[in-house]
Amino acid sequence: MKTRQTAETQARFGPLDWALSVGMALTWGSSFLLIDIAIRHFHSAVVPFGRTGFGVLALMLFPSARKPIARQHWPRLLVLGFTWMALPFLLYPLAEQTVSSSITSMMNGGLPIVVAVVTAIWVRTLPSTRRMAAVLIGFGGIALIALPSINHGTAADAKGILLLIVALLSYAVAINVARPLQAIYSPANLMLYVEIVAFTMSAPYGFWGISQSEFNLGSLGALAILGVLGTGFAFVLFALLNQRAGTARSMIPTYFTPVVGAILGTAFNSEPLLALSVVGMLIVIFGAWLTSKPEVQKVISTTPAQ
Repeated sequence: MKTRQTAETQARFGPLDWALSVGMALTWGSSFLLIDIAIRHFHSAVVPFGRTGFGVLALMLFPSARKPIARQHWPRLLVLGFTWMALPFLLYPLAEQTVSSSITSMMNGGLPIVVAVVTAIWVRTLPSTRRMAAVLIGFGGIALIALPSINHGTAADAKGILLLIVALLSYAVAINVARPLQAIYSPANLMLYVEIVAFTMSAPYGFWGISQSEFNLGSLGALAILGVLGTGFAFVLFALLNQRAGTARSMIPTYFTPVVGAILGTAFNSEPLLALSVVGMLIVIFGAWLTSKPEVQKVISTTPAQ
């Protein structure tokens, strides 16, 4: 027998990986509040257009990101631009018209489960029992975080929940589509072109959305922060983590986004932070720790015994 070592299983989740995870959790955890601020004055169509536009401007500052992408990889880039950004970036603001930011955060925290299922189908390999248990533990903690908001009468309709589910499925597909390109291009280089594609796809509806919006400096500022940090830099960090740690463990930051969302909701929207939410946060952290632990997969050696 011999041991197969990969980023998905054996590689240790080190300090840099945790630092990347914290940075993404802080950025993406605040995105739900920023989206809520943006759509107070802007049409939902402006959000994906603005997010990708500001993201492109941010990444264009790095010369290494501007290196060309080979022509044979552009079909995959078109798929990524749609599934990774253009579609989900539109679905989230549409959903938040009828779903509260706390419930949206809870749904987004379920991304590891969706990714685990889609990836298992994609590669035709089931995750280990421990990995699946860790994902379910983390999602249970996320549910506890959001439960107080639900009990306090937060609104959510079936249409909004369905939009969020489609967005999660879109992300999960994109993550698997991106893996071959991530082995070839640097995170900043790949994400710049994905954002350029998404910006182009979002432009027609986005320009129409501008005509249906009213200018507000606060909403514009929220959209700019969302684009530069949440779409520009955070997606580069995610691509780097995915490259370093594998698909399953690159989902770890999503465990913490509801924690950030709960804190921001308490600070800016006067949402109660009850003891049940604190318990949920601790469970989320435990689930993330379990998910980060390396696994060893043994395969039958093709070398004859000596």
